[in-house]
Amino acid sequence: MRERPSRMSFFPATRGVTPLPAPRRGRALALALLAGMALAGHGTDAAARTPRSIAEQAQAAEDQDAIIATVNGSVLTKRDVDTRGRLFALSSGLDVSDDIMQRLRPQIVRQLIDERLRMQEMLDRHINVPIKQIADAISGIEQRNGMPENTLRNKLAEDGVSLTTLIDQIRVQLGWTQVLRQETGERGRITAAEIEQRAAALKREDGKPEYMISEIFVPVEDPRHTENELKFTETIIQELREGAPFPIVAAQFSQGQSALDGGMMGWMQEDGLDPQVVEVARQMPDGAISNPIRVAGGYVIATIAERRTVGHQMATIISMRQAFFPFDVPLDPENPTDQQKAALDQATSFSTTVKTCDQMEEQNKKLGEKHPSDPGELMLNRLNPRMREVIEPLAPGQASHPLVSQDGIVLLMVCTREERNIAIQTPSEIADHLLNERVEQTSRQLNRDLKRRAIIDMRSKS
Repeated sequence: MRERPSRMSFFPATRGVTPLPAPRRGRALALALLAGMALAGHGTDAAARTPRSIAEQAQAAEDQDAIIATVNGSVLTKRDVDTRGRLFALSSGLDVSDDIMQRLRPQIVRQLIDERLRMQEMLDRHINVPIKQIADAISGIEQRNGMPENTLRNKLAEDGVSLTTLIDQIRVQLGWTQVLRQETGERGRITAAEIEQRAAALKREDGKPEYMISEIFVPVEDPRHTENELKFTETIIQELREGAPFPIVAAQFSQGQSALDGGMMGWMQEDGLDPQVVEVARQMPDGAISNPIRVAGGYVIATIAERRTVGHQMATIISMRQAFFPFDVPLDPENPTDQQKAALDQATSFSTTVKTCDQMEEQNKKLGEKHPSDPGELMLNRLNPRMREVIEPLAPGQASHPLVSQDGIVLLMVCTREERNIAIQTPSEIADHLLNERVEQTSRQLNRDLKRRAIIDMRSKS
């Protein structure tokens, strides 16, 4: 089984069942309503609304409300499928053609059906997801892809896609994590003996390769007929190779538990991967996108960020503190406000007097702690080049120069710097890996059970 970093502490929001579309009363009523609206209008707008245009609008609305499937009585419409497809196109940042979208549609339908089943299971178990968790999840997606805050929200609004589409998807992902926590129950308790057994196995792997790997898992419903899933997998690979961000595509389409982490599985030894994946991993260059890999239960798309030898990887680990001086409004570099000028003067003055990380943390709290004082331990070689250029020369206790962004100014200070062998797993990391193996097994089994018990009425292939 695959080993994954812990995913039991993630995000979605308070909400009940996804509301069903209002009952449709036929084209005659739609035409009557639209005609009434046209008569109520006046001027050129009213004149432009001919019976033909009204009929076309009514037909378009009716087409969007066409029922694709019912899932235990919950309706899935063409509008739902189209909106999810547009969400993928927007979040990937690519100009997705109509042909590509048509090839994605069957898998989108299957995914939405699975989500309906998962949502129904969440409701049966009275599981609700706080809105803050959903907000944190969206922020996490943006941060992993180097996007400024609210980028996804703004892009959706610009294209007329409701933010609810993204929220609903993340809510199900997070709620499903809680379902699996309940379902795993006592089996989720990892014993000291199990940790020792895995630690001994890792020692036997010392000197062998391991991979920082991410995956997109596409399940196959019928092992005898995999044509649709294979076509979908090949389409996704095409989009990834054209520049679609792997974490966003994984969050959208992967049906593995790593989807919430953008497909990231963490450091994986070869005996923790499917043999078919190992064979590909040994040959593919870092950063490449694999061809479809057939594994038990479906297809995997893999990418490798880096590789190392088990038990051997020295790295520079730093702890830091930061102070953030917020702006009242977004910065216009050509016309900074008085408040922004004052914030820069304050940050510059403080950078020359601050001497300790405690002072940096105290100042950040005075400023409202808009950004956390302690960003956690950081691995120097994993930082983006611009940030590394700022941090690498800093001695412990030395503040950086003010770093100006659109929403404020940040000062950074290195507290400690040490060389550490990061390839040695701690007992807690081993326990997380063991737990995630069990959660993954539970997820696949429960998915199969829900589908077997469900009443799914497919009305349309599209």
